[in-house]
Amino acid sequence: MDLLLDTHVLLWWLMDDARLSDYARQLIADPGNAVFASAASAWELAIKQALGRLTIDGSLEAAVRDEGFLTLPITFTHAQETQALPPIHHDPFDRMLVAQARVEALHLLTADLRVLQYPAPLISC
Repeated sequence: MDLLLDTHVLLWWLMDDARLSDYARQLIADPGNAVFASAASAWELAIKQALGRLTIDGSLEAAVRDEGFLTLPITFTHAQETQALPPIHHDPFDRMLVAQARVEALHLLTADLRVLQYPAPLISC
């Protein structure tokens, strides 16, 4: 299965946070699953760091690479897909992740109840 991590799920994994469910941990750790981290998450986390809302030690890119995750760039197709999404969530980063999941046929792992309302391949964690 191909997985895309919502930003909070990526952070929870990297920080070994107890909020990440055992099921999500199993999916991410399964060597048979390809796990993607989006440039949208890197962008969102960079903004939060710049605003002083978050501190990440070291390079996020290096941490993602060290975990064996694949990186997913943002494309024009992804951006255009956000237009097709219903107005359930107004956060542009979450909308981009949903669009990427739809375009790339990835299962988006998320605990965000609003994101889970989208017509997309989603897995609640």
